[in-house]
Amino acid sequence: MQRRDFLKASAALAAAGFPAQSLFAAAATPSPLKFLGKPQAFDTAWLKGYARQLAGQPYRAPENHIPDEIRKLDWDQYQAIQYRADHALWAKDELRFQAKFFHLGLYFKSPVQIFELKNGQAQELAYDPAMFAYGKSGLHGGKMPKDLGFAGFRVNFHTDLERDVSAFLGASYFRAVGSDWQYGLSARGLAIDCGMERPEEFPNFISFWLERPSKDSSKLVVYALLDSPSVAGAYRFEIQPAATMVMDVEVALYPRKAIERMGVAPLTSMFQYGENDRRIAASNDWRREIHDSDGLSMLRGNGEWIWRPLTNPAQLRFNGYQDENPRGFGLLQRDRNFDHYQDDGVFYDRRPSVWVEPKSGWGKGAVQLVEIPTVDETFDNIVCFWNPAEKPQAGQEHLFTYRLYWGRKMPIVPPLATVAATRTGMGGVVGRKRTYYSWRFVVDFAGGDLKLLGKDAKVVPVISASRGTVEVSSARPLDDIQGYRVMFDLKPTDASVAPIDLRVYLVTDGQTLCETWLYQWTPPAITQRHF
Repeated sequence: MQRRDFLKASAALAAAGFPAQSLFAAAATPSPLKFLGKPQAFDTAWLKGYARQLAGQPYRAPENHIPDEIRKLDWDQYQAIQYRADHALWAKDELRFQAKFFHLGLYFKSPVQIFELKNGQAQELAYDPAMFAYGKSGLHGGKMPKDLGFAGFRVNFHTDLERDVSAFLGASYFRAVGSDWQYGLSARGLAIDCGMERPEEFPNFISFWLERPSKDSSKLVVYALLDSPSVAGAYRFEIQPAATMVMDVEVALYPRKAIERMGVAPLTSMFQYGENDRRIAASNDWRREIHDSDGLSMLRGNGEWIWRPLTNPAQLRFNGYQDENPRGFGLLQRDRNFDHYQDDGVFYDRRPSVWVEPKSGWGKGAVQLVEIPTVDETFDNIVCFWNPAEKPQAGQEHLFTYRLYWGRKMPIVPPLATVAATRTGMGGVVGRKRTYYSWRFVVDFAGGDLKLLGKDAKVVPVISASRGTVEVSSARPLDDIQGYRVMFDLKPTDASVAPIDLRVYLVTDGQTLCETWLYQWTPPAITQRHF
């Protein structure tokens, strides 16, 4: 599967919402779930050992022997397949969780094994046409192969059994929601060679183990086995629904070969255009902004907070931010003003942010950001991840533990003022004739200690650029946000169209007042520098 085909389908599922599972509850005939084989002993040590053993064998691509009628399903036909609520795993057990399964089809054509784990014993769930109502899909349950399998699963919590709190579907992708009940960006088990000149490798979760929770437990444990040409891996997810969903993730990776760029804890999102980058903002689109996330936030190992607004570049853009033992990073949707989006269909103002918090020292490496050009909001074009400095080699074991937070509010926030908005446009001084090309940057900061500043406080913007000349810079109070606005122009001093790195923060009497704003701007060709 090509990257964009998969991401388009993934983003479209989020925009439309997963199929409603309650529609057929009344009409469905209760039927016990069916299982395959006998229960087998299972624990984390066994899963790690199996992943290590798998990595020592030649890679075998998933077999996609599914009927043509399933393979040819279009979007509407696939959406017509509904899961019957009374066939959910644990539906009759009065637990706080239930699990329901995705049918194969559309872009999801590789079956995954799904096991129930109970009292240390695992048994595989069998595909049963009675689990699904096929509606207008054109499929007939009685004609489906008995060993068809599933595409993935979704999780419901007892507070609302009609809406998912998490879903695992496609390659190693998974999603979750917070109190807004809105899907948005995705996480992945692993990224391989993302943003390189050669095709990206997409590892797959090929098996899942869903551990039966205790009666009063609000935590669900899911195990997963990952496989790809380059690596096999064992995963443990502890999922805790809340206003800000928490997922604790334990990862053991076993490379089959050397991996040049391994992305740990990867996040995948979409940025088409926003207040800072309207390169492809269509004149016939009534919405002012379209994005799932508007920036990359980083808390470096030395305690420095960084904010990097996202862009939709004309060409693929790759950036690496070197660090040692990072304390966290994430793709955030800071702009929560509905008026800035005006989309009452997919509600970009409600899209969750995701923060990655390492639970152990990750050593040296880099938070890496890949921005891919896109002309459509159904393409996820933003990826960020941690890339260890030491390149993984065949036969090694690599262990990572981290926590994912999903929701509107992140529990870890900068104590300093944060970037509230980034805007760009033509430079120059109003009322004066422009005699050369320059580009203006406007960065608003709010929060932190800015409210404590008196009228006579001398606030200075510290601005640096990798090329060009910084002009007409200023920092002044902005009462509307009870913060400060930094403005400056950048004048290119050469004909190069290579990106220019910018850096801004505020100080007063040597005290840093805000997080560091980083930006990468690509000047236009010299023939397009109109003034």
